[in-house]
Amino acid sequence: MPLTRKAYRAAILHSIADPAEVGIEASYEYFEDGLLVVDNGQISALGHASDLLPTLPTDIEITHYQDALITPGLIDTHIHLPQTGMVGAFGEQLLDWLNTYTFPCERQFADKAHADEVADIFIKELLRNGTTTALVFGSVHPQSVNSFFEAAEQLDLRMIAGKVMMDRNAPDYLTDTAESSYVESKALIERWHGKGRLHYAVTPRFAPTSTPEQLTLAGQLLSEYPDLYMQTHISENLKEVEWVKELFPERKGYLEVYDHYKLLGERSVFAHGVHLCDDECARLAETGSAIAFCPTSNFFLGSGLFNLPMAEKHKLNVGLGTDVGGGTSFSLLQTLNEAYKVMQLQGARLSPFKSLYLATLGGARALRLEDKIGTLKPGTDADFLVLDYNATPLLSYRLKQANNIAETLFVLMTLGDDRTVLQTYAAGNLVHQR
Repeated sequence: MPLTRKAYRAAILHSIADPAEVGIEASYEYFEDGLLVVDNGQISALGHASDLLPTLPTDIEITHYQDALITPGLIDTHIHLPQTGMVGAFGEQLLDWLNTYTFPCERQFADKAHADEVADIFIKELLRNGTTTALVFGSVHPQSVNSFFEAAEQLDLRMIAGKVMMDRNAPDYLTDTAESSYVESKALIERWHGKGRLHYAVTPRFAPTSTPEQLTLAGQLLSEYPDLYMQTHISENLKEVEWVKELFPERKGYLEVYDHYKLLGERSVFAHGVHLCDDECARLAETGSAIAFCPTSNFFLGSGLFNLPMAEKHKLNVGLGTDVGGGTSFSLLQTLNEAYKVMQLQGARLSPFKSLYLATLGGARALRLEDKIGTLKPGTDADFLVLDYNATPLLSYRLKQANNIAETLFVLMTLGDDRTVLQTYAAGNLVHQR
């Protein structure tokens, strides 16, 4: 194949480390007039335009953006494909919300045509909002995952997904069995895991909806395929936490249930963690597991406030999740808007550079993909965004008052949304144009 080389010129910003570990100034690189060079789907050079332009061949195609910022593609570490059709459902807390809205919506995924339609809408929404990688819950139906991966494969996206395992405490029309969930998950793994840029995640919904037998088989899948992901929920809601104690009285706490069934590990991501304690954070960090911080849904469902400083104290990997449909927006920019408020309510500050880290490199580290995505370092996949400073009249006016990149970034995260994303690139290909 002929070499495909292109360059993109604009202001460029990316995270290179966690501000909590190295300090804010050492956590990012910013090029006011930068150049990003892409070769065959990977980044081959990044730097100041004045330094790189003389090194390029005279016939290279250079796209020059005015009043725009290039960043890495955003990474959503917790989102539900089947809940696209009921996002913004009114007036319940977690357990009632599941029974009233979520389960009936997920029932529709027994129909492959419906799954195909929603997968197409879902991926377009992700890309429209600048999300280039997501860790995705399917429904209990294998076709939900097949539909999602089929759509993602066509665009060469780096995506992770899994069929929900759920054999109790749910409507009969949505339950599988311990054995069927194992067999169906294994077939999906064999078909999709490692195909192109796709990965599979073993997906018990949460402890209350899986019997000990099903959790045992989930752990068995992880032992049979050591590079699989595992995703589930933990300690989102106080009533949920109490329910887990009733269902597993022999265990000391919620996390110990998952630990007992060997579900903790370097590619395990636990969504929410609002009501974790210090010891549980320490155990998650010890095993290399990660937390998906989902501020929008935690607000919306009244679940509580995630304690990010506690997670940082234990050096626990944390990514950001929209949690659609408990979350009310596909936009990680708007999710960061909510994350800032969560921290303010706890008397802590969330700097714009920590926010950038959570939505990019932090998410990549949570997924153990920091060598491939989350930054714009040469050698990584060319998954990146172009954010438009003039996307709305208010944004344009407000950014003219910004004095530095910190202020610009914070305004993008508070006033920005899907309209701010001018273009989304995945593996060097333009996959969304506003």
